[in-house]
Amino acid sequence: MSAQFPTTRLRRTRAAAWSRSLHRENTLSPADLIWPLFVIEGQSEEQPVGSLPGVSRWSIDLLLDRVGEAIELGIPCVSLFPNTPADKRSDDAVEAWIPDNLICRTVRAIRDRYGDAIGVMCDVALDPYTSHGHDGLLDENGYVANDITLDALVKQSLNQAAAGADIIAPSDMMDGRVGAIRAALEQAGHANVQIMSYAAKYASAFYGPFRDAVGSGDRLKGDKRTYQLDPANSDEAMREIALDVAEGADSVMVKPGLAYLDIIRMARDRFDVPVFAYQVSGEYALVEAGVAAGVGEREALVMEKLMAFKRAGCAGILTYYAPFAARILNV
Repeated sequence: MSAQFPTTRLRRTRAAAWSRSLHRENTLSPADLIWPLFVIEGQSEEQPVGSLPGVSRWSIDLLLDRVGEAIELGIPCVSLFPNTPADKRSDDAVEAWIPDNLICRTVRAIRDRYGDAIGVMCDVALDPYTSHGHDGLLDENGYVANDITLDALVKQSLNQAAAGADIIAPSDMMDGRVGAIRAALEQAGHANVQIMSYAAKYASAFYGPFRDAVGSGDRLKGDKRTYQLDPANSDEAMREIALDVAEGADSVMVKPGLAYLDIIRMARDRFDVPVFAYQVSGEYALVEAGVAAGVGEREALVMEKLMAFKRAGCAGILTYYAPFAARILNV
């Protein structure tokens, strides 16, 4: 039988700051954060992303400074996304597995300057490299063809691993890609390269600013609903995660994050694997719009939202707010 008031006063442990800290069920630290960074060609180039206030694309030399900032703040990993020049995009996405492409040069530059001081994650999908903006290759009917795409994703993954990537993050949602990539990495001697699978990636309306940042939005023909998850489904997401774990994923991701906290919690409860969330570009933009409209103070809004991911069971969060939050947490 539960105790009754006044014997039990739940406010007792909330009365002082030290006590609230002592009884806090979930904690957030810079070590929980992954910083997504956009890279462009050029020298000393910064291009602000109009739809993502405060976020920029960086040439490799300036991006290295951002990586150094991450190290100083205690952020353990950065995630790299290229804005591939238009003349290097094609229907067959061949630029994705050229050893000297933009993303591979960036990875090698990070390794040359910082060694193993920080983890480097590389996205695996073809949309930054295709002329049509899809994550896979198209068949003669314009349908994203699963099996021929697998070969391309394997070549892209091996290319990034050879450049020095620590984590390969397939975000394409093709069936069987985790198993194919894991087998190829093992055969090529990359046994310690991790796979963080975008296992539950939804066909979401929250991706617009990201597509602007990588330059694929205006190229996209049709939509991605034939391979990304239907927002109405949760059981299907569990099946996707189960398959990816069975195929060798070291961790899984739910994307977007905030609109799918139920999926994060379900995945954390059902699978013995770290679950990450991506606070995607549209979610970031909503916070910034809220701040501009006077909804609330940025620090409070950001930290509350990040804590929501931890409370749902996340091992970590990809967020454009990583340096902002880390500075707050380091005080």
